[in-house]
Amino acid sequence: MGIDFGFRRIGVAVGSLLSGRAQPVASVDHRNGEPDWQAIEGLLAEWRPALLIVGLPGTLEGHETTMSTAARQFADTAGARFQLPVAMVDEQLSSAAAHDALREERLQGRRKRRVKKTDIDPVAARLILETWINEHSSGSGTGS
Repeated sequence: MGIDFGFRRIGVAVGSLLSGRAQPVASVDHRNGEPDWQAIEGLLAEWRPALLIVGLPGTLEGHETTMSTAARQFADTAGARFQLPVAMVDEQLSSAAAHDALREERLQGRRKRRVKKTDIDPVAARLILETWINEHSSGSGTGS
């Protein structure tokens, strides 16, 4: 399961090493410094991932930021809370790439409605997860 951590919303995607593909599934609220753990738990129960892949934001120079520190804390808490292994993946500019992909879909007529902020986060999570899948695909068939 791929996760695009954010201070307002957390994008979620699911995928598999077997298929080499991922799909966006949800945007979860993150308010008052607290993720909606109940919503995340519901997604975990539905999709039953073997691994959480959390995007690690940083600067173009590769420096840590407030967001990257918070993403690491979220990853540690989620892993402990749900008893799942967690991997971090560089997600530099994933939200911008997700927005561009959605805008392109709309321009090509594959998407009817306007792109909203809640649409971007799950697509960014898909990009994060696909990055991890591409880096780790060896035909092992392990789901994530």
